[in-house]
Amino acid sequence: MSDIIQEFNDYRSKMNEKLLADNNKIVKRIFNLDTNAYAPGTLDVKTKELLGLVASAVLRCDDCVKYHLETSHKEGVTKEEMMEAMGIATLVGGTIVIPHLRRAYEFWEALEEQGK
Repeated sequence: MSDIIQEFNDYRSKMNEKLLADNNKIVKRIFNLDTNAYAPGTLDVKTKELLGLVASAVLRCDDCVKYHLETSHKEGVTKEEMMEAMGIATLVGGTIVIPHLRRAYEFWEALEEQGK
């Protein structure tokens, strides 16, 4: 199951390198802003990642959900915390978020399996 994690990370890394190598000032600034927004501040990284996870699920961005799941997992978010956050995302986003909830759960299981 960790293949879905590896495939996601390989593709993301490859395409990020290509995008950043294109030397587009706007794209580079957006990437920088994104990196800095999730740095520790008044809110800790764990909280920011859960906020990003909820927003990504509501916006129905599977790549974003996977990214925030993996980072949340690395930050020590528990399965229960993740599911509570995804419950809020499903409530806010409505039933259209359920397919993303399914894929998020599958990806989380792969993260847990990889961590064993």
